Amino acid sequence: MNAVRATWAAAAVLTVLSGCSKPAADPASAGTSSPAASSSTTAVRRFVFITNGDDPFWDACNAGLVEGATRSGLADKGLRAVMDKGNGTAQGQIERLRQLASQADVAGVAISVIQAENAAIVEEMKNLAAKGVKVITVDGDVNRATFRDARPYYIGTDNIVGGRLLGAAAKAILAARGKTSGAYVQFAGFADNDNSRARMNGFKEAVGEAYKEADRMSDEMDLARARDNVRTALVNHPDLVALVGIWAYNAPAIAEVVEERKARDRITTVTFDAQAVAIERMAAGQIDAMVVQNPFEMGIQTVRLLLAMQEGDDATIKQMFPNAGQPDGDIHTTGLRLIVPDDNPLVKPADVPGTGHETMPLSKFREWLATYGLSSS
Repeated sequence: MNAVRATWAAAAVLTVLSGCSKPAADPASAGTSSPAASSSTTAVRRFVFITNGDDPFWDACNAGLVEGATRSGLADKGLRAVMDKGNGTAQGQIERLRQLASQADVAGVAISVIQAENAAIVEEMKNLAAKGVKVITVDGDVNRATFRDARPYYIGTDNIVGGRLLGAAAKAILAARGKTSGAYVQFAGFADNDNSRARMNGFKEAVGEAYKEADRMSDEMDLARARDNVRTALVNHPDLVALVGIWAYNAPAIAEVVEERKARDRITTVTFDAQAVAIERMAAGQIDAMVVQNPFEMGIQTVRLLLAMQEGDDATIKQMFPNAGQPDGDIHTTGLRLIVPDDNPLVKPADVPGTGHETMPLSKFREWLATYGLSSS
């Protein structure tokens, strides 16, 4: 992927609408609308965001959709942005895409693709595009080597860069603890998901050959299985020195089991994303580093791009994708942060060189979340 470009610029203070946390069973009630738009003689059309499952990560993204709709004046344009939380299966995404293809009020679709190589998902994305619906990927992309033509643009994290950042952090922490070799296991919802694979590969590259990747364990978004995977790893690999959480819920699952098995003194724990529970676990000294994405910004940029595509606003598209036509010029990244404990962090900014990320103590990160009324990211 291309280098991380997006910044974490401050935005207007956000009031998160109560629709953010409504269940997926009522997707039409999420996002934004206004009385003026509802009473208009022109039917309101939708930008629909299909997630890969239900997680607090998506509440932060939905808050970004709300903010993006406000900034872009969607209501005045007869449009609204809604979030449709998936059920954690590829079949669920396939069926939802088919449903949307039959609904005349759908103007655009953003999807976090759950399986990068799933040809049926790709086919339904193309079917929507053939009907004139604008289709993009956000957070989880298709396999770009095979299915790049399924969407014109991707918004989200440069996942291989994120994996490298987490790997460099883990390497520094392990060295500070005198662990110059040993094994690690990586955990994710799906190992064949685009963001999972890129993060794992980036981590392996950056942590170095002195540390052996013992396994990559998937849980299919089953939280009980996520915890059982950690238990299994601790039993099966006596030389284990690190556990790596790739999806948001893996962080609290790892911390919980490591505490349960009293293994904290020998295990380094590094993770992606910052669920509220994971933030509390780091504050309690149970997580060493978190690479945190910006789902709030993903939501804002989703609205911005879909609206530009809908209106033929080539200038905005050019701003977002200045390298269009070049390798990976169809990717717009939304930034990364490396969150470390407030007290005696074992990884310093000098340990993780490179551009496009910020190293931030946990307390400062919490302040940023509070600014936008968020509990996780």
